[in-house]
Amino acid sequence: MNNIDPIAVFKTEAAEQLEVIEAGLLDLTSDLDDRAQIDAVFRGLHTLKGSGSMFGFDQLAAFTHHCETAFDRVRKGEAPATIELISAVLDAQGHMQALLETPNGDHEAMSRKLLENLQRAVGGAASAVPAAAPAGVVAVASKAAEQNTKRSWQLKFSLPANSMINGTNPLGLLDELRDLGECEITAETQDIPSIDDLDPREIHVHWTVSLVTEAPESEIEDVFIFVMDEMKMELKEVGSSPAQTVEAEKPAIVGVAQTPNNAAQPAESDKSLPEAKAQRQNDNVRVPALRLDEMMDRVGELVIAQSRLSQMAGSAADLGLRSVSEEIERLSGELRDTMMVLRMMPVASLFSRFRRLVHDLARETGKDIELITEGETTEVDKTVIDRLADPLIHLVRNSIDHGLENPQDRIAAGKPPTGRVHLSAHQTGSEVVITIRDDGRGINRDRVRAKAEANGLIQPDQQLSDQELLQLIFQPGFSTAEKVTNLSGRGVGMDVVKKTIEALRGAIDVKSNIGEGSEIALRIPLTLAIIDGLLVRVGSGNYVIPLSAVEECLELSVEEDLRSRGRSFISLRDHLVPFIRLRELFNTGTEPEVFQKVVVISTGAERVGLVVDQIIGDHQTVIKSMSKLHSNVASFSGATILGDGNVALILDVAHLVAAGQHQEAQMRAAG
Repeated sequence: MNNIDPIAVFKTEAAEQLEVIEAGLLDLTSDLDDRAQIDAVFRGLHTLKGSGSMFGFDQLAAFTHHCETAFDRVRKGEAPATIELISAVLDAQGHMQALLETPNGDHEAMSRKLLENLQRAVGGAASAVPAAAPAGVVAVASKAAEQNTKRSWQLKFSLPANSMINGTNPLGLLDELRDLGECEITAETQDIPSIDDLDPREIHVHWTVSLVTEAPESEIEDVFIFVMDEMKMELKEVGSSPAQTVEAEKPAIVGVAQTPNNAAQPAESDKSLPEAKAQRQNDNVRVPALRLDEMMDRVGELVIAQSRLSQMAGSAADLGLRSVSEEIERLSGELRDTMMVLRMMPVASLFSRFRRLVHDLARETGKDIELITEGETTEVDKTVIDRLADPLIHLVRNSIDHGLENPQDRIAAGKPPTGRVHLSAHQTGSEVVITIRDDGRGINRDRVRAKAEANGLIQPDQQLSDQELLQLIFQPGFSTAEKVTNLSGRGVGMDVVKKTIEALRGAIDVKSNIGEGSEIALRIPLTLAIIDGLLVRVGSGNYVIPLSAVEECLELSVEEDLRSRGRSFISLRDHLVPFIRLRELFNTGTEPEVFQKVVVISTGAERVGLVVDQIIGDHQTVIKSMSKLHSNVASFSGATILGDGNVALILDVAHLVAAGQHQEAQMRAAG
């Protein structure tokens, strides 16, 4: 049984179309004469209007029609593409999103306001954008003639049998032809099969159209711009040259349709067309994220069961059981890797949102801002991308409001008037590092310290490292802004950033130079579901350290342990590395082993050693959330189930590294 909701599918595809329109508009801001982008925006608006009308989103179709008409004038050279027009359509694009989400809401007042702005942007031509038209009525725009005399055309066309299934409404195409001039339409019904063989989902009718219009040939073809590659069409001017035949064998794509000169292919070639099209259509499948989450849960349970089987096989003498266990281990590992890839998405889907944000903030602040993105193909778990959106918005807004100077101040400081915000992503091991960098004024450390002392966060004489001082900007209620603006200054946002990143088991690094700008790096795990871990024992308990954070393992003898009492440092290639005795941190109440081990972990440039009793080995770790009772325990980020059914806690690397560095700072201050 098919439970697919066509309205839900339309909303998803319409949202994607709106993103395409937005991207095209933003690209146009850097080159107003880019014909390819002008055509792309027009086609996006045309598609959205037609699809919205077909699925009953009349307000959306009507409103989008006016924007389409405005860009149609630009496309034909009747009006220039201007920054004002792009801004007006960008504002309208946000309203289209509201019309999509609440199609039956009262949007008339906002529609009128935006259409008035659009009318002013295109020069006030009443025929271009009828601002006073009701939001629910599509006004038929007058077509600009390229020639003053009317011409007679004869058009014969047939659509693929599955056109209606794919969302094409033949009646909409015929209505567009009627809008071009005097139109006489004849439906050719001789190919309709008997009632027993009739499939009501398919089109069995083709049409002959006589059209008298001032519109040029290109405008008639534009009616079929989105089905041109799949349909058969004969178009000729009555009494003039022979007909040009259009017959395509490729699926429709969003692009400027070209009319090939070749004649129709033999009927034999059409026999393989449905199979080839079906193969191409199956190349990409839209799957709800919830189903992927359910599959990942099942894969996680399989990994746990496989771990238990491996443990049982390892203690058994049956070689056949061991062989099966190894095979299942290999298959479950491959299934896990495949599942992880399915959940991965490029960060381009995240970065693309900030082009519009930067464009709007530039208008609001009066600053010249250039957004540069790098590493968009870097892939991260979809859940991570969804949860990173809000933190990145706060960081980009702060870079623009606090960091970048206005053009006059930048010129006075010897900088170019246009400020730069640089968004980049790259993968390091099993982490993704997302960096937000600006070339603004930088963070004033004296102001940060004064504000922290005023808020009681630190004591006036308290010694802090540069990183500890910069990390104060993430404290709740902290802000160095001199006045509250629409963008920032209330001390809300940066603390949310830190909480979100820590909830993702990530870390934040801050760098800043006065007059040169600031850089904030977010270190995020690739996935939140399954990780490779190092299983260790402390006392009688087992713990998992994320393998991506492990640098090396050392042995700590009893003599070295006693010698380092009071100064918990080890010498590692001429560098002192602080270490934490987990046995004392977790208060196990057990005596140390004769030969303890030190696991050196790191986040970025910071390193710390963890003293454990035994290193058991690597372990595929299925991450389980902590209970509400233990959710605030800072040393752990989650738990996992071992093969024997026992629970092992997953250590929070970022918290332990921070604790070790704090311990080092205290010892250095005391010494």
